[in-house]
Amino acid sequence: MSRIGKYPIAVPKGVEVTVSNEQVAVKGPRGTLTQRLSSDIKIERDGDNLLCLVNNDSIRANAMSGTIRALVANMVEGVTKGFERKLTLVGVGYRAQAQGDKLNLALGFSHPVVHQMPNGVKVETPSQTEIILRGNDKQQVGQVAAEVRAYRSPEPYKGKGVRYTGEKVVLKETKKK
Repeated sequence: MSRIGKYPIAVPKGVEVTVSNEQVAVKGPRGTLTQRLSSDIKIERDGDNLLCLVNNDSIRANAMSGTIRALVANMVEGVTKGFERKLTLVGVGYRAQAQGDKLNLALGFSHPVVHQMPNGVKVETPSQTEIILRGNDKQQVGQVAAEVRAYRSPEPYKGKGVRYTGEKVVLKETKKK
């Protein structure tokens, strides 16, 4: 069995976990998240913990036990604390502005870029060069951050573009004559 899949998931107070045949639902103070389960895995409640158990000894079941355990643990964390991703704009004239559920970006193109936020993800811009994305679903927050970064990913010569806060961009040396 997967080493990750063996660890129990601690369920804090105020979080309800409902397990049906093919689905697990986690409800907490920040909302509700659901995840489909593989037929190879079953989830059991053991007091204040959840355990991911394997139905058979196949390689697929072994792999899925760790995956499902990680997904359910992220769901529990998401409905209690939530997740956030920070992006930084590097470059002269690069700006970001949040307007409701839209993110307006000026990234050096001839036109402004407007990114529509999906349900469940909120955007803030504390300054013109910082973007903070918040939500309950870790996968969705990460996907939106990757989509925003893809509009102008950091280029290797000057490092200009949209990057994750704390990301190290390795700069190339320019061509010498």
